[in-house]
Amino acid sequence: MGMDPVTTGHLLGGKVVYRQFSTGNRTGLEPVLMAAFVPARPGQTVMEGGCGAGAGLLCLSNRVPRLTGIGLEHDDATAALARHNFMLNHRHGLHVRHATLPALPDDPLLSGPGVRRIDHAFANPPWHGQDSSASPHSQRDLARRLPTGALGGWVRAMAAQLRHHGTLTLALPCSLLAACCTAMEGARLGRIRVLPFWPRAGQAARIMLVQGRVNSHAGSEMLPGLVLHEADGRFTPAARAILEHGMPLTV
Repeated sequence: MGMDPVTTGHLLGGKVVYRQFSTGNRTGLEPVLMAAFVPARPGQTVMEGGCGAGAGLLCLSNRVPRLTGIGLEHDDATAALARHNFMLNHRHGLHVRHATLPALPDDPLLSGPGVRRIDHAFANPPWHGQDSSASPHSQRDLARRLPTGALGGWVRAMAAQLRHHGTLTLALPCSLLAACCTAMEGARLGRIRVLPFWPRAGQAARIMLVQGRVNSHAGSEMLPGLVLHEADGRFTPAARAILEHGMPLTV
C-alpha cells in the first residue's frame, strides 16, 4: 500500500474488516459506540469529522444500508488507509477528503450556499488539550490533541452542514460536558442528549456521547447510559450487543 505497516483486524464481531497502523493512534471503543447512536436512516447522507481509518463510518454503514458518507481527515496517510478500508469492505458510498476542521473542503457532497446536504454528522474529536503531554508519534498526536477552545469551532463547522432537524453526535470525555453543551447551544443545536458510559457498575463515567439536533427547542436529556464491563473485565451483554453484533444504541 506504500504506507506505514498496518495490522488487520475486525470490528462488529467480524462483520467489518479493519486495517489500522501498527503504531500511532489506535481505534478504541468510541467510534463503534458513536456509530450505534447516530439516528441515520437508509439512503441518507452522513459526515464524520476526523474519521481516522474509517471505523465509525464502516460501523454505521454496516447497520444502515445505502448510506452516502464523507469522512474528513487531516492526515494524508490515514485518509489513504480509510479509502483502502472502504474498498476492502465494498462500501462504495463512503468517501474521505483531506480537511483540517473547522475548515471544510470544497466538495459536492458537502453543503453549499443555501443548500444543506448532510442529514447527520458525528465526530470523536482529539480532545486532549494543549496542556496534555505530546506524543512522539505524529499521527497519534494529531488524533489526540485538540487546541484549547477549538471544540466550538468543530461544532459550528459541522452543525453548519446539517439539514433542518439533522443531528450532531460527539464522543467526548465527561469533563467536557459543559463546554460541549455551550458549543452546541451556540450553534443552534437543541434537544441535547447525553449518554454516559460507565467502565463498571458503580464507577464514574469517563466517556460519553452528546447529541444535538438542529433548530430543536426541546430540553436536554440525561439518558440511562451503558455499563461497559462486568466485574471480571468482560463486556456486559448490553455492550456486546453493540460492539459485536452491531445493534443500535436505542434509548
